[in-house]
Amino acid sequence: MINIKSQREIEIMRKSAKIAANALKTAGELIVPGISTKKLDSHIRKYIESRGAVPSFYRYDGFPANACISVNDEVIHGIPREDRILREGDIVKIDVGAKFNGYHGDCANTFYCGNYANINPKTKKLIETAKQSFYEGIKFATVGYRIGDIGAAIQNCVESNGFSIVREYIGHAVGRNLHEKPEIPHYVEEGKGKGQRLVENMVIAIEPMVNMGSKDVKLQDDKWTVKTLDGNLSAHYENTILIKRDGCEILTVAD
Repeated sequence: MINIKSQREIEIMRKSAKIAANALKTAGELIVPGISTKKLDSHIRKYIESRGAVPSFYRYDGFPANACISVNDEVIHGIPREDRILREGDIVKIDVGAKFNGYHGDCANTFYCGNYANINPKTKKLIETAKQSFYEGIKFATVGYRIGDIGAAIQNCVESNGFSIVREYIGHAVGRNLHEKPEIPHYVEEGKGKGQRLVENMVIAIEPMVNMGSKDVKLQDDKWTVKTLDGNLSAHYENTILIKRDGCEILTVAD
């Protein structure tokens, strides 16, 4: 069932989304060589709780941390650890959720560890393409289009830049539950048409995961961390958005 949000619910979600976005921004600003992913996770938890919210991911289906922090060839769902020390040249994907007054906000970004002036040009293009593909997708995130229009725009952007889009993990609606229906693929599902028509006041999270090499991924032995199968880098970008008649509103905007 598709959950259309009331104005009251939307106002609450604007707050939860802003908390998540600010927590993500705070963590990104702390990324330097020598810091552990566990330390970043701790700062995320402290920020979210200081705003009267709780981390959405903590104990979600048993997840043992407050945020997902994935490094280099880790695509998503990396578990923060004390012994995971960031190094110059790492790319770090942080995925944050915050639950405020019963509603979730969800966002992610990819950060470069070290002096950005020294970033490898192909790595830079990968990170930029993940973000660009999100913005290409939300051109169709408005009443009158379908979910498949978003996915087609994202896939076209990613592949035209020489990268691949992950298939196994996709976007989703957000609300009282972190993951609600409908699902939001970031690619065209062959033989399935364009899918659900977008409705005013739907709230969805669009989160393209873009691989430098093959689209194929593999779940690791910890049953959470997902890596690229070929060992190449991966980038991730996500925002929670509100569907409107004249476009969409990005809710996960930091101060």
